[in-house]
Amino acid sequence: MSTIEIRKIETPSEIMKFIKFPWRIYKDEPNWVPPLIMDRKKILDKKKNPFFQHATSEYFMAYRDGEPVGRIVATENDLHNEVHEEKIGFFGFFECINDQEVANALLDTAKEWLKNRGLTLMRGPASFSSNDEWGLLLQGYDDPPVLLMPYNPPYYHDLLLNYGCVKVKDLNGYKIVNEKITKVNKIPRVAALAAKKYNAKVRNINLKEYQKELATIKKIWNENWEKNWGFIPFTEPEIDAMAEDLKQLATPELAFFIEIDGEPIGFSLTLLDYNQIFKYMNGRLFPFNFIKMFTKKKEINRVRIVMLGVVKAWQGHGIDAIMYDNIIKQSAKIGIHFGDASWIVEDNLKMVRGAEMMEGELYKVFRVYDYIF
Repeated sequence: MSTIEIRKIETPSEIMKFIKFPWRIYKDEPNWVPPLIMDRKKILDKKKNPFFQHATSEYFMAYRDGEPVGRIVATENDLHNEVHEEKIGFFGFFECINDQEVANALLDTAKEWLKNRGLTLMRGPASFSSNDEWGLLLQGYDDPPVLLMPYNPPYYHDLLLNYGCVKVKDLNGYKIVNEKITKVNKIPRVAALAAKKYNAKVRNINLKEYQKELATIKKIWNENWEKNWGFIPFTEPEIDAMAEDLKQLATPELAFFIEIDGEPIGFSLTLLDYNQIFKYMNGRLFPFNFIKMFTKKKEINRVRIVMLGVVKAWQGHGIDAIMYDNIIKQSAKIGIHFGDASWIVEDNLKMVRGAEMMEGELYKVFRVYDYIF
């Protein structure tokens, strides 16, 4: 057996090889959606990505006989460890040929890098954190990934299990179909009662006051999710960077606040599944693929519920039903009757009940693993 060489990835040309490696893994996989290369370059840029203001990462690739056979990133996230009072590290951006020896070499490299920094456990895959791509796809391989969600071969789970990783949590993805909700008719009824009782109003995001709106979104988001497993708050620079990217994809009718007496108490962001367009771009937006963003937009037939949160004081008052009802109605207006609610932690019973309230079908599962040193 040829020797496996692990190389640290640092130069721009090495980063480009790191980014393009998945094309080898998925060359015969019709459901894979190639990431936009320009986005990957931005995410991996340690000088520009605000994630690195509170985290440190190292990038590695495995080579055999001069050919790349795998990649991995090891990350120490200071913000996560501060919030959760832990000393854990993360691995992510994991891609590997179906070879246990290669996988072991990659995981060993990440483990040793994390151990040398005084950490006691390795969790992942996290690319880079729970605010990014999180977990390995375990169920739902016959369907392309929705926007900002991972996809991987089934054998990745065997590689991790054989290495000694164990399940720590499953993240659920639910398929929401308008026609099922209409038949039950529970959500519109609950939403109408809550809106009347509390005089709750829906207000679309004002893109002309984007920075002001962002401050409100950050407050609602961080407060709503602070007790959720794996949660880390967005920093100001992170939410600014993310919002700048999402602004290009947002549909104002699907990004809205719930207000009571003029005070925002909830926010929801639902995005068109642009992966249905990105699938045919082979990772490149320019020079001509960007035109497809406009010409093929009407062909998109599903959305992804990315954010949905209510401040603590108004949780359990039916405000979520108002949000669900508005998502359903606004999506139908633009001809979309299928939505994806991903991801929801398996034991987050409030959110699970919310998905079930929308007659959601559990159709995808993503697994997060731990490896204890």
